[in-house]
Amino acid sequence: MKGYTQIKLDIADGIATITLHRPEKMNAYTRTMMAEMTDALDVTDADDSVRAVIVTGSGEKAFCAGADLTPEGGGHVFSDPNPVEDLSDERVRDGGGRLTLRLFNSQKPLIGACNGVAVGVGATMQLPFDIRLASENARFGFVFARRGITPEACSSWFLPRLVGMQTALEWCMTGRIFGAKEALAAGLVRSVHPQGELIGAARALAQEIADNTSAVSVAMTRAMLWRLSALDHPMMAHRIDSRAIYRLSRSDDAKEGVASFLEKRSPVYPDTVSSHMPDFYPWWEEPGYE
Repeated sequence: MKGYTQIKLDIADGIATITLHRPEKMNAYTRTMMAEMTDALDVTDADDSVRAVIVTGSGEKAFCAGADLTPEGGGHVFSDPNPVEDLSDERVRDGGGRLTLRLFNSQKPLIGACNGVAVGVGATMQLPFDIRLASENARFGFVFARRGITPEACSSWFLPRLVGMQTALEWCMTGRIFGAKEALAAGLVRSVHPQGELIGAARALAQEIADNTSAVSVAMTRAMLWRLSALDHPMMAHRIDSRAIYRLSRSDDAKEGVASFLEKRSPVYPDTVSSHMPDFYPWWEEPGYE
């Protein structure tokens, strides 16, 4: 794979694993890590052999301990060091948000395997994952109010959708650290596992997707659920549902889905995300930063 310095990317058996890899800094987040993760997502989207992506951290202590508060060479921690007059300047843009927007637009399902401490951007970067698993020693913290800043990485959009407004406000206004059990009870994570079983559980889930589903169907499903659930009327969803069913029902994948069911065998779906997404995809206009 590419010569990344702060992450690792491994692809095997239809599953890509992105590992945050700064163990000496508890995998703390930097602009370099952001760029490398974004690049890795470009790789996984373009590789039709990849059916699911797992994101985890190096070691057994931390998924990501937030922004690196002591970056190499010094400099400004939370934002670009250059003064600007216009807040629509690209240099104002939050680095965590750049990453979560890219994660949001992934064409492959994202599974988080949170293997330890996840605070600040270490917690908010996980919110666009489709499914989150945690180890028993995982701890989460939306600690921004305790650092004199505000929630970032588009978490004001993602977090209330996942855990409800009351819980999101409590976690962000207190900035306290909480454990895996509380995260599970609130719906932030899907399941909690012993450290040694975490990656295996994430891979089993990824393998279930890879072995049984159409890549095009999953890519469309991911985009539809994330985007359409935020609209203000179900008619908006009905418009896309109808177009999607009409197009995909005529696909080779649909033929294989029916044939494999009737023949009581495992499916072998021929269509690919790179070549067979329906002609109206993407149906949205991606907004820019203003």
